Amino acid sequence: MRVADYIEKGLGNMVEEKPQGYEELGRAVSGCHSVSFFVKGTEGKVQDVKFKASKRCKKLLAVADFVADKIKERGRVEFSEEEVLKFFEEEKEKDKLKERLEIVKRALGV
Repeated sequence: MRVADYIEKGLGNMVEEKPQGYEELGRAVSGCHSVSFFVKGTEGKVQDVKFKASKRCKKLLAVADFVADKIKERGRVEFSEEEVLKFFEEEKEKDKLKERLEIVKRALGV
């Protein structure tokens, strides 16, 4: 899938600020790009994930939203770089996609 197509479908996990009842899981900054993840759940089980990111980079927004979905599906912070890159395999600028994925991984501590 291309990033533009993913974003067109909507970013269901993006927020403007930390939602009430959520804890900040982590934050990372790289140049003008930043991303923060917020979680809601019980000890050891993630029920929901939201993120806040700089809006300048569509690749960062798409990767963060996709990863948030994977975390919610699995109930824990677990995803692989390969599955993210495979999902967005139609995207042309793979180097930039990998850079944005690294920002997301740093924010999540993986």
